[in-house]
Amino acid sequence: MFFKQRLMAAALAAVIVGPSVAADSSDFDTAKAHVAELAKQGGKSRRAKNVILFVGDGMGISTITAARILEGQTKGQSGEDNRLSFEEFPQSALVRTFSANQQVSDSAPTATAMMTGWHANDGALSVGPEVADNEMDATRVAAHANQTILELAEARGLATGIVSTARITHATPAATYAHTPNRDWEYAGQMPATATLLDIGAQLIARQRTGNGIEVVLGGGRGYLLDSGSADPEYQDEQGKRRDGRNLIREWLGAQPQSQYVWKRDDLMKVDVQHTDHLLGLFEPSHMQYEADRAEDPAGEPSLAEMTSTAIQILQKNRKGFFLMVEAGRVDHAHHAGNAYRALTDTIALSDAVRAAIEMTRDKDTLILVTADHSHVLTLSGYPGRGNPILGLVKAPGASGPSLDTKGKPYTTLSYATGPGFSVVDEKGGGRREVNPGRNQDLADFDTTSPDFHQESLVGLGAETHGGEDVALFAHGASANLVHGVINQNEIYHIMRRALGL
Repeated sequence: MFFKQRLMAAALAAVIVGPSVAADSSDFDTAKAHVAELAKQGGKSRRAKNVILFVGDGMGISTITAARILEGQTKGQSGEDNRLSFEEFPQSALVRTFSANQQVSDSAPTATAMMTGWHANDGALSVGPEVADNEMDATRVAAHANQTILELAEARGLATGIVSTARITHATPAATYAHTPNRDWEYAGQMPATATLLDIGAQLIARQRTGNGIEVVLGGGRGYLLDSGSADPEYQDEQGKRRDGRNLIREWLGAQPQSQYVWKRDDLMKVDVQHTDHLLGLFEPSHMQYEADRAEDPAGEPSLAEMTSTAIQILQKNRKGFFLMVEAGRVDHAHHAGNAYRALTDTIALSDAVRAAIEMTRDKDTLILVTADHSHVLTLSGYPGRGNPILGLVKAPGASGPSLDTKGKPYTTLSYATGPGFSVVDEKGGGRREVNPGRNQDLADFDTTSPDFHQESLVGLGAETHGGEDVALFAHGASANLVHGVINQNEIYHIMRRALGL
């Protein structure tokens, strides 16, 4: 067993520190060259000491528009001319989100593009498209592993951090430190016993034992790091998922000095940041609560802004600077469920986190980027008047009632091109009514602004799908002038690397 562990550790070491390898070097080099051209066009840049990358998972432009309006309307405004925090940034660009083998991508290759500068296949994390989907040999995976911006920052002595409302072993956060052809290999038990490639959770711990490790990891997913014999601290009837007997939380605490672990908000807020060099916070067995449901969490969950603020306080202690990735991971999950309310309120929570980061950093030495990994098929349609509730029925300016479709039924401003249809709380009969796609119900009977309303879809599917159109990239601070025009997603990596002088 010891010999096998040594082999796996050696293979992972090659993954972590090995050179970038891919069949077509033009993918990486072309992106690098285009960013160099953007630098010439944008004028003189101020080098960044710190980079913070905010990723709204699935936060397409239609999501930004709808969230902007919803936030404004909750403040008593009409909403249309409201601005989310990052919409105030001076620089922006459009980002193309195709992957190595997809026209409409999933989160793994899109995160990989941003973290490594290379395009990847569907489901792959920080490995080249040469790696087979089911490749479990650590040595073969290592041969085509691409170094991430987090790993590069660590190697150069910068502090690093990961914050997410999803599991920290989920696609976007995992792309910063893990190298695997299958994003679903999050814990031991999801891979055959013959595999020499470590699962994603185990790769996080291996990363933690390299150099001085990652300074901050905050999010969900403690069940994916706990062994099956350990009870969850918040939900005593739940056990860890790992089938290898390893308690990775305990191993994380022992990997670096002055390490601390927290699992509820009160403990996070009490962390002595001056005497804590490595912080692990896991606030749910799986994903964290949606922002709309966070107050109901039994143990109390921190907001994305609170996690971001704590992370920055710890990372700022490094005089060389830091790299921090912050993900609003559950925007994506709400969209997949066809639930616009929760997707939009989590987008607003991301905006709050960005605002907190701006207040805690300086323009002259920190680059803040805000983007999405991909879009969703949320649409804003009809001709509603100014100030019409963004979650409500379409009502034209000056009209006495809602607009009607060809069947004489009202319809909502927000809908999805694909998805499960909608489910609603039945205001008249009580309880929940599940409704199939096809506009068989009169929406006048329902409160479409309810947090539990799930919008209609054109194409009936078990879950709503991603969208393939360009997403936005917003930039603020040092080297923000690198961001303009229309870029490929892997150029974001080169923008960050150039800004940091790496």
